[in-house]
Amino acid sequence: LEDTNKTALQPYFAGQVQQAEAYGLAVKPFREFMLRNVREQDLVAFAEMSGIETVESEDDLPIVTVVSAFVVSELRTAFQMGFVIYLPFVVVDVIVASVLMSLGMFMLPPMMISMPLKLLLFVLADGWTLVVQNLVGSFK
Repeated sequence: LEDTNKTALQPYFAGQVQQAEAYGLAVKPFREFMLRNVREQDLVAFAEMSGIETVESEDDLPIVTVVSAFVVSELRTAFQMGFVIYLPFVVVDVIVASVLMSLGMFMLPPMMISMPLKLLLFVLADGWTLVVQNLVGSFK
C-alpha cells in the first residue's frame, strides 16, 4: 500500500501522471505480491482457461488472470485452515457423544457438553494466535 501510494496515488493527485499511467503504477506492487504468493498450478490453470497458450514471463499475464489465480489459491489455503481447525472439534464431539451414550444419557444433547469443551480447547491451545501466525506465515 505504501508503494502504491508513493508511486501512483500521490503523483496522480499532484497532476504529474495521467489516470491510465497511475493505474499501471498502482497495480504493479499488488501484482508482484500476488505472483509471489500464488500457487503455480492455479496460475497455469487460469492462464489456460484465459486462452493464453505461451507466456514469456509472468509479467505478460493479464491482471484478471493473476487476481483470479490468487483468489482461488487463497480460498484453498482458507479451506485447509478451516479443515484443520474443524478436525479436533469433530473428535471432541465423537468422544462426548460416546461417553454420554455409554453412561446411558440418551436425552442429554451432546452439544451441551461438547461446546464448552471445544471453547476450552481453543482457548488452551491459544487458537487465535495459531490462526493468525499461520495466516501471516502463508505469505512468507
